[in-house]
Amino acid sequence: MTDEQQIRTLIERWVTAVHAADLATVLADHAPDIVMYDVPPPYDGVRGLEAYRETWPGFFEWQQTGACFELESLDVTAGADVAFAYALLRCGTPDEFKTNPDLRLRLTLGLRRQNDRWIVSHEHHSFPLAS
Repeated sequence: MTDEQQIRTLIERWVTAVHAADLATVLADHAPDIVMYDVPPPYDGVRGLEAYRETWPGFFEWQQTGACFELESLDVTAGADVAFAYALLRCGTPDEFKTNPDLRLRLTLGLRRQNDRWIVSHEHHSFPLAS
């Protein structure tokens, strides 16, 4: 399996875990020193795996309202020891998609090879500002 395929599989597994509220799998391939820039505050990001862990319960509760979290597109570029990926995900409730059918979450990941496996060291989520 190529590095790009390994990373694609890692991300697809993460997306499935997020939608299933499987916190152990959501955390599994993330670096202890991860930095995440998320849609909600804090504005300077979330730093460290424990802080990253604490961001998920509220999102999982929101998903129980009927929200989806589905990978729509994914591009991966891998070097010898670092890689990045960017994706679009359908992330919203049925009511949000009625109002805005084009609503997509933008995801960018930075990965590094550590102990012969890929791990996510940077994660960035955003939505376009609707004006």
